[in-house]
Amino acid sequence: MSGSHPVLLVSGETIARYGFNDGHQFGPDRHDAFMHEFHASGLYSQVMHAEPRCASDDELASFHTTHYLKFARERCEAGVGFLDGGDTPAQRGIFDSACYVVGAVLVAVDALMTGRAQRAFVPIAGLHHAARDAAAGFCVLNDVGVAIEQLRTRYGIQRVGYVDIDAHHGDGVYYGFETDPTVIFADIHEDGRSLYPGTGATEDVGGGAAVGTKLNLPVPAGSNDAVFRQVWSRALTHIEQAQPEFLILQCGADSIAGDPITHLQFTPNAHAQAARDLCALADRICFGRVLALGGGGYNRRNLAVAWTGVVREMLAA
Repeated sequence: MSGSHPVLLVSGETIARYGFNDGHQFGPDRHDAFMHEFHASGLYSQVMHAEPRCASDDELASFHTTHYLKFARERCEAGVGFLDGGDTPAQRGIFDSACYVVGAVLVAVDALMTGRAQRAFVPIAGLHHAARDAAAGFCVLNDVGVAIEQLRTRYGIQRVGYVDIDAHHGDGVYYGFETDPTVIFADIHEDGRSLYPGTGATEDVGGGAAVGTKLNLPVPAGSNDAVFRQVWSRALTHIEQAQPEFLILQCGADSIAGDPITHLQFTPNAHAQAARDLCALADRICFGRVLALGGGGYNRRNLAVAWTGVVREMLAA
C-alpha cells in the first residue's frame, strides 16, 4: 500500500443494482463508472476488498420505523408507483438492493471498529435523504442513520462526526438526529432556495440538548472551490472541537461543475481536500477511523474521478 493506513473498499454487484431504470439520473451504472476509473488509476491492488451483505431487519429497525419498512418492502414487491411524493420509484427489487447498501456500510463499520482497516469507502451509499419513517430523494433506506445507531449500540461509540459535501442537504440525517447531541453534523450544500430538498438553513443548528452540535453551511448556486475552502474550514473546526470517536464523510459528487441536476461549480479537488483533512483529523482524535460514502453525483465522469480521488487520499494520508 502507498500509505500507512489499510483502506477497505466495499463494492460488488449487490450494491451496483441500487439504481432506477429507464434513464433515471440515479441509474444502476454509477457503480461501474467508478470501478472502471478506479481500476484505471492503479489503486485497485492497493486496497483491501470486501463484499456487501444484506442488513438484517433488526439493523434496519434501529433507525427506521417498522411501519415504514413494511410499507416500503410491500410497495417494492408490487413494483408500482412511488415510495414518496414522486421522486423515489417503488421499483421491484430496489428495497432488497437498499438492504445490501446498508449492509455494505455495516461491513465497513465493522472493519473499522475491529481494526482490520482504518479507512473505508463504499461507492453506492450515503443515501442521506431517507427519513426514519419515509423514503425521499432517490433514497429508500438511510444507511448513514443505521450505521450511526449501530456504532452506538453494537460498539459503544458515544460521539459520531458526520460531514456531508453532497450538493443536496442531508436532511434525513439532520432531522433523524436533530435533537441528539452525540451526532456532530456539518453539511456544505447548495442553498435550499435553489435546490432540493429546500432545507439546511444556517439557523438550523439542532434542537433541545443538541443545539450547536449541527452546522449547516448553504452556499449559493455557482459556488466554486474558493467558496468551498472558506466554508470547509468552518466545518472542519466544528467537527474537531467536538472530538468524535468516528468520522463519516458523505462525498456526493453532484457538487462538482457539470452535474445535470445541481448548480455548484466545485472540482474534484474539493473532495480530495475533504478526505485528506478528515483523515488527518481522524489520526489525531479517533484512531484514524474514516468511513467515506459515495452519495449523489449524476455526471458519471465526475463521480468516477472524485471518488477515486477520495480513496487516493485515504491511501496517502
